[in-house]
Amino acid sequence: MTGLVLKLAPKERVLINGAVVENGDRRSRLSIMTPNAHILRLRDAIHPEEASTPVRRVCYIAQLVLSGDVAPADTRMQLLRGIEQLSQVLTDPDSRAQLALATAAVLDDQHYQALKCLRSLLPREERLFAASPQ
Repeated sequence: MTGLVLKLAPKERVLINGAVVENGDRRSRLSIMTPNAHILRLRDAIHPEEASTPVRRVCYIAQLVLSGDVAPADTRMQLLRGIEQLSQVLTDPDSRAQLALATAAVLDDQHYQALKCLRSLLPREERLFAASPQ
């Protein structure tokens, strides 16, 4: 395994194993060689009060694993249940493909990949809420 490569913008912050690391004034690349390190870009982080929609709630659960706040085993069933519930609503082929990838990632303990797949559904969810009558 070659590790994870983070490309950071100037002053960008990232959470690595519970420590907030801020980049300097220039773009940079970090190679994370330690397997299973807990890494979360803070610009992508969903705060608890923002987890107010179905997709955001499932993303937030995956994020808790990445931040190291909960163990993967403690969230596996909750994530899989949430993804299953989303699949009952998001029935278009693209959403189904992303949900299938997210499921496979959770089963393989690849929570970064799961979060990446789930985050791709956020624009769709926003469009659905915007189109629905109030």
